[in-house]
Amino acid sequence: MTEYENQIVAILNKSPLIAEQDLANRLGLSGASVAEYIISLTDRGFIEGKDDVPRENRYAVVVGGANMDILGSPLSRLLIGDSNPGRVTCSPGGVGRNIAENLARLGSKTCLLSAVGKDTYGQAIVEQCVQSGVDMRACLQLDDPTSIYLSVLNGDNDMHVGINDMAILNCLNVEVLQTHKAMLSRADLIILDTNLADSALEYLLSYFSDRPIFVDTVSCVKAKKLMHFLSAIHTLKSNLKEAEQLSGITIADYSELPKLSDWFHGQGVHRIFLSLGVDGVFYSDGKNQALIPAVEVPMVNANGAGDAFLAGLAHGWLQNWEIGQATKFAMAAAIVALSHLATINPNMSEISVNRVIKESIC
Repeated sequence: MTEYENQIVAILNKSPLIAEQDLANRLGLSGASVAEYIISLTDRGFIEGKDDVPRENRYAVVVGGANMDILGSPLSRLLIGDSNPGRVTCSPGGVGRNIAENLARLGSKTCLLSAVGKDTYGQAIVEQCVQSGVDMRACLQLDDPTSIYLSVLNGDNDMHVGINDMAILNCLNVEVLQTHKAMLSRADLIILDTNLADSALEYLLSYFSDRPIFVDTVSCVKAKKLMHFLSAIHTLKSNLKEAEQLSGITIADYSELPKLSDWFHGQGVHRIFLSLGVDGVFYSDGKNQALIPAVEVPMVNANGAGDAFLAGLAHGWLQNWEIGQATKFAMAAAIVALSHLATINPNMSEISVNRVIKESIC
């Protein structure tokens, strides 16, 4: 290797999440020169694909939305068209951000690539993520207003309606993502949510298809963005309605879930996890398939459960767990999330999740 290549490898070993431009500035090189060095080192196997990388150095990059969640919950049954006495709370949220914070709290090294404003909400989001252990150096802070997700719960603490204002996420465009190619290329796992713009999703799913990519479909409307890129997705987390819409297959009962999952495997998806609500989770990797029943637990707030589930799956992947163990862990992480009013349960940890597994799932 050349002197510059040796220096690049040394820096990346100490700071694997360093931005490409920061690396260039440290070496006194142009960004284009550093990019060429990284591509060469990558092709020759010096900075990725090593089997002897210590587990503690493995990391995930989450690319997706970061919002301030404003949650209204009535004290009793929700009265439509009327003013309801209740409680209103604010907490950092957003699918991508929620996954990143949960994943960091579980003990996995995590970087969040998102966009927030320089306003009070944006600063609160950054501060909470940093305190939780999320690497926020790649997150944009702009003059635009931070995304807001407004939701109202019904009398059963489940969501009645939600409204999102996420225009700032459009600033996370292809040009911005290209400046983080090195970080994304070295990631052991990339996690995406479909709140991203179509062009951003297309770039990430096309350019980094050699990386394991986990995707959260988010909603039926946004899931449509994935139609032409399923072959690039390693792990897809979806609910049944979203999966039926993507596949064009409507199942009559749960006995037909293998047929539905086989369609996705035929499109190139390695693993699929279907949320069935109160009936549990169905998973398939083509060889192993099972429906794990849900555990009946008190529900305080359902908003963050799906994000905690995907974080649990990601944590399991980084720990090299088999699919059944990872699924049970993810379901337990969702239970931990359900038990707190905030979108993220501050008690989320590998210890708390394993306690739920021991007490409720095994």
